[in-house]
Amino acid sequence: MFIRDMSCISPQETYYGALFTEGVKFYNDPQLLANEPSYKGIIPMGLLRRMSKLVRMSVATGMPLMEQNNDVDAVIFASSNGSVDHSLRFLNQIIDYNEGTLTPTDFVQSTPNCVAGMLALMGKKRGYNTTHVNQGLCFESSVLDAKMLLEEGNCKALLIGGGEEQSSSNYNIESQRNLFKKEEISTEHLLKSGTQGTLPGEGVTMFVAEANRSDRSIAEVVDVDSIQHVDEVMVEDKIKQFLSRNHLDVNDLDALVLGRNGDVVADRFYDHVEKHLFKEQNLYVYKHLSGDYYSVPAFSLWIAAMLITGSALPDICLWKNAGKKEFKHILLYNNCEGKQHGFILLKK
Repeated sequence: MFIRDMSCISPQETYYGALFTEGVKFYNDPQLLANEPSYKGIIPMGLLRRMSKLVRMSVATGMPLMEQNNDVDAVIFASSNGSVDHSLRFLNQIIDYNEGTLTPTDFVQSTPNCVAGMLALMGKKRGYNTTHVNQGLCFESSVLDAKMLLEEGNCKALLIGGGEEQSSSNYNIESQRNLFKKEEISTEHLLKSGTQGTLPGEGVTMFVAEANRSDRSIAEVVDVDSIQHVDEVMVEDKIKQFLSRNHLDVNDLDALVLGRNGDVVADRFYDHVEKHLFKEQNLYVYKHLSGDYYSVPAFSLWIAAMLITGSALPDICLWKNAGKKEFKHILLYNNCEGKQHGFILLKK
């Protein structure tokens, strides 16, 4: 599977095709909210005012890609939560109206698959359309689904992406599970905090993927894999097996993009593989720029694709410099709450 085109909305300035065009932004807030573009000229105003935040970000990233790539005929999206705000509004309506006649908008906008559905309707795409919602592995599952679809020859090009939105209600709910920092902290110092919890974020990243390499191909997604509920040694073994099945070993990797988030529970896995496996590779990090959310590996794939095309990442993204300047193979490794572990292998 080859990446041909991509678009990204994040808490940084990433939408207009360049890499952090206004420099890196640091936040002192408990949540990292997306830096949304002006939607004028992108989304009709009549539709925009009825869209949830997740849907409008997804349409703004996905529709231009489909317009520029007419051969896209399938849509695959990853979002574990969908629109939390609209979900809660719908649940509140059930109580307020005593389970009577409810307005359909909040229900329609609340489900995670409304993004893929809206993109298909607006882009008039009648092909394969699905959404993956399995928490921290939702994007890796989407990549696997896309690879299978393209390898089966059922389509030549497709739109794939992932995204989440944040809300105060969702933040309050997840805070009860001790997922977020209790102390005030700047994102500049997040990854070296050494305490429990991280900072939540939001955003949407979309890609056009094609079955065969073309002149417009940016990078190749070689393979994807995942594992759940394991210890550090099992993650190490899984990475070795993953590389071996692709006829590579650790020394063939030039760089890693790691999902460090400043949470001691999750980061111990990165500490282990860095100490025992990856001593000669450049290590890059990104969650202090995007915040953490279920489908954030989509953002890491955007970062890695930028890196593999020769774009220079800000110094704040370089966790360890091993002197590598050209990148042929990059491994993306992310874990969610130290429980779900996903791997994507990218090739120049």
